[in-house]
Amino acid sequence: METLDEKAFEELVESRNLKTLRERLMVMEPLDIAILLESVSEEEMALAFRLLPKDIAVEVFDDFDGPAQHRLLQSMTHRAVSQLLEAMSPDDRTELLEEVPASVTRRILGFLSPEQRQVTLQLLGYEENSAGREMTPYFVDLRSNMTVAQAMERIRRLAVDTETIYVCYVIDPRRHLEGTVSLKELVLASPDSRVGDIAQPNPKRVFTHSDREEAAKVLRENELLAVPVVDREERLVGIITQDDVADIMEEEVTEDIYRFGAVQGTERGYFTTRVFNVARRRISWLLLLLVVNTATASIIAGQEALLAEVVLLAAFIPLLIGTGGNIGAQSATVVIRGLATGEIRPRRALSIIGREVTVGLLLGILLGLAVLLWAFWLGRNPQVSLVVALTLVSVAILATAVGSALPFLFRLSKVDPALVSAPLVTTVMDISGVMVYFTVAHLLLRM
Repeated sequence: METLDEKAFEELVESRNLKTLRERLMVMEPLDIAILLESVSEEEMALAFRLLPKDIAVEVFDDFDGPAQHRLLQSMTHRAVSQLLEAMSPDDRTELLEEVPASVTRRILGFLSPEQRQVTLQLLGYEENSAGREMTPYFVDLRSNMTVAQAMERIRRLAVDTETIYVCYVIDPRRHLEGTVSLKELVLASPDSRVGDIAQPNPKRVFTHSDREEAAKVLRENELLAVPVVDREERLVGIITQDDVADIMEEEVTEDIYRFGAVQGTERGYFTTRVFNVARRRISWLLLLLVVNTATASIIAGQEALLAEVVLLAAFIPLLIGTGGNIGAQSATVVIRGLATGEIRPRRALSIIGREVTVGLLLGILLGLAVLLWAFWLGRNPQVSLVVALTLVSVAILATAVGSALPFLFRLSKVDPALVSAPLVTTVMDISGVMVYFTVAHLLLRM
């Protein structure tokens, strides 16, 4: 059966051939369905969504962006909203409530059963971007004195409402986490064996107040299916699964990309965001960088006499400051990425900066030799050519030092290193590059 595109979708809706529409939707992946429905009108989205079975509808709803979820909820009946929300996992439901207006949040909470409302309010009570906000409170907990047969029976009872059963968590009577045991280990063990005898003690864990990135890091580095979340008294209260971590990493990477590009906040739902709001999010950094860049213009204006004497110098200013900004941005990107993944530790800051400066020296020499020949061919002035080449070597060294050092300084100040954006590094190198250029020019041309 051919993939259902927007044109075929419109034709089926107009002809009211809902049976065929349902059949075509049922063979598609939930993400593909979500992308298709986000491209059609609100009425058509609601019509198609009602044709989906509840389990598929929940997956499709999870794949919608925030604005699409909001539009769909407004078009659904109270009963349909209640059924959909009850079927969602608590962590996905909490994420939804984070994005809709407060009035909609109150309306949604009113649709939930008392039990689900309590669970949702509990998750909303944790700090934003914390592990507690991202966890699901549904998991399989076992006691160490249980037999394997008793444990398997408990897994069967809890499996329907549990996000994963492949790892179970062993707790004491006060719900302190003692260990973990996999479903495979339980299946292979004797039915009369005690759970405590086959459980793995001292499992990796995070606290409810831990940053969600820490949870993602623990899960990734230890190759876990899920990471347990404990409260301040180390009582097990939830788990964060691999699919949750995938969402966390996507959001964090998106946020870092926006910050590195000097965009305030995130632009989720780009096509549903007003142009004025998009501009407002970007203007603050640009205004700041514009003010800072006036220093570059002041330096150049102060060298009027030298430029009048050697006009050829002006031709190489864009080349030098552009190259410096690019080299600095490369170093900053490498260090920020290393800090985010844990490959680079802050205690090794000096060795990392030294390594980057060495790279800058090699880049400067190679680029300097190339520009030396090009500058001589362009202006037939060996002194200016030498000035440009030496400046490029100096700028490359300075750019790698600045680009690699700033992320560590931001981390030391407890500021997200992603704020060391490419425009910020470029602006710093614009000013520095011009200062170095005219300093070298004064030294060599007026000797």
